Amino acid sequence: MGAITLPSPVLLVIAASSRYDDALDLGRQQCEDRFGPALAVSDAFDFTETDYYAAEMGPGLKKQLWAFDLIDPARLPAVKRQTNEWEAEYASLGRHPEPRPLNLDPGYITLAKLVLASTKDHAHRIYLSHGIYAEVTLAYRGGGWRPFGWTYPDYRRPDYQAFFTRCRELLRSRSR
Repeated sequence: MGAITLPSPVLLVIAASSRYDDALDLGRQQCEDRFGPALAVSDAFDFTETDYYAAEMGPGLKKQLWAFDLIDPARLPAVKRQTNEWEAEYASLGRHPEPRPLNLDPGYITLAKLVLASTKDHAHRIYLSHGIYAEVTLAYRGGGWRPFGWTYPDYRRPDYQAFFTRCRELLRSRSR
């Protein structure tokens, strides 16, 4: 029988998508107000791999990745529910014609993986609590990030993975 142990803290990451700089700025400010200053911020990448979000978010989306301090991984459902509330609040302001002008997708990084939260069930997702599921999106093996068959196309990009490697090093330094 294996010994039951508590999980190590993980590095909170949030992927923010919008075609509006003010939406990205407000999303980041809300995250920093709740989770503390961003420890790492990526460039705002062009989100060109899919048009999945075009109907509700419009064309020309940018995605920016933010890393925050360590959290207990059990907090992921609460973080996802909070980011969904912020998305809805921003949409209700009516500043933009799209029904969803901001998308905030939280997850976390361990030394071995990137985990993303979702409100949608699928064969490769595990239910956590409060209507939130999780998926391992990337695995860190052999000195680099490895995708799975279900990994979103943008998360396969070298520039995203370079950011996640930077986050992995932040996790390592903060876990000492």
